[in-house]
Amino acid sequence: MTENDRPNGEDDIEPIAPKRLHERIESGEEVHILDVRSEEAFEEWHIEGENVELVNYPYFQLLDGLPRDLLEALPEDREITVLCAKGNSSEMIAESLENEGYDVGHLEGGMKGWARIYEYTELDVDIDATIAQYRRPSSGCLAYLVVSEGDAAVIDPLRAFIDDYLHDVRNLGAELAYALDTHIHADHVSGIRAVTERTDATVVLPDAAAARGVEYDHQYETVADGDTLTVGDVEIDVLHTPGHTTGMTAYKVGPVLFTGDGLFIESVARPDLEDPEAAREAAKTLYESLTEKVLSQPDETIVAPAHASESATPNEDGSYTATLGELRETMDVLSMSEDSFVEFIVSDMPPRPANYEDIIATNLGREALDDEAAFELELGPNNCAASEEALTN
Repeated sequence: MTENDRPNGEDDIEPIAPKRLHERIESGEEVHILDVRSEEAFEEWHIEGENVELVNYPYFQLLDGLPRDLLEALPEDREITVLCAKGNSSEMIAESLENEGYDVGHLEGGMKGWARIYEYTELDVDIDATIAQYRRPSSGCLAYLVVSEGDAAVIDPLRAFIDDYLHDVRNLGAELAYALDTHIHADHVSGIRAVTERTDATVVLPDAAAARGVEYDHQYETVADGDTLTVGDVEIDVLHTPGHTTGMTAYKVGPVLFTGDGLFIESVARPDLEDPEAAREAAKTLYESLTEKVLSQPDETIVAPAHASESATPNEDGSYTATLGELRETMDVLSMSEDSFVEFIVSDMPPRPANYEDIIATNLGREALDDEAAFELELGPNNCAASEEALTN
C-alpha cells in the first residue's frame, strides 16, 4: 500500500515513541510485540516484562509475505507493536499487518530508540542532600547524582546521557564538582571525561582502576580506600572493594552505599571481565570484599548498585535499592562459605557483555570514539552480574 492508497489521506503507520511504550509496560498494560530482528539478536537482547507478549519472526523471512503461522500467533483484538533494530524494517512489516486488518504500530527508532530511554528518581533517604538514581531500562545501567549546598557529584555517568545530568544539576541549583566512576566499566562508555569537557568538575577514579593503564588526554584525580571527598555538607567515603575488577570501589554517602558492580539487589558481581584467566582468584577477592567491607556495614545501609536486571524488583517509588538487611535475608549467596561462593560464581556465568573489550579500551582512554559510535558500541544487555539462578530465596 502506498501513501496515496491510504483512506482519507492517512499518513504512514503511526510510530510509537519508546518512552510511551515503556510507560505502557510499567503501568501493567498488556503489550504485544512482534520483534522482527534475527533470532540471534533477539535472544541476546529484547524488551521484557511480565505483561509483555513477545513473538520473534525475523524480517528476512517476511520479505515474500506474511506466513500463516505468524498471523495465527498474533492477537486480532489487541494493538501490536512491531520493532526492529533501528525502526525501518518494522514500519514495512507493520504496513503489511495493517493490510491484513491488524491494529498495529511500530517502535520509533527500534531497539536503538529503546536504548535512549533514561529515568530519574530521587531516593527517599534521611540525609541533608538530594540523591537521585538514573536508570536505563534497555540495559539496567544505574547512575547517581548527589547534590548538597550547591555542590554536586555524579557517580557512574553514561556518556550517552550527559545532557540529562547537566540539566538536572542546573535545576537543583548546583554546580558539578566531581564525576566519579566506581571502576573501569565493561558494558557502557563512561561519561566522566565528557562531563568534565563541559564543566569544571574533577574526574575521579579509584587508584587501583587507574593502575590498569588509564591513558586520558586530560588530568584526573585518584582515590584510595579510606579517602573522603566533600560535596556541600556531605562526605563521600571511599571503600576499595575489588573482585569484579581490581579497581572496584564503593562510595558511601550517609546511609547510602554506592556498590558499583560489586553487589546488586538481586545478584553479585561476575569476576571474569578484567582477566578471564584469573576469574577464580578474583571470586575469592570478591568474597573477601563483600565479607569485610560491605556486609560489615549496618543492616540499615541502603545498597545502591550500578545495575538492575529484569529480575530486580523496584521499590514503590520506582527506585532500585535495598537495605543490606533485606539482602542478607533474601540472597543466599551472601551466606555461603568462601569455597561454596567461589564455586557457585565461576561455574555459571552468563555471556560477556557485547563489545566489552572495546568498551574497556575506550574507558581506559586507549580508543577514541565519537558519540554515535560510542552509543552503538554499548547497545545490548550489560551482563555484569553473576548468574541470578538460585542467588535469592
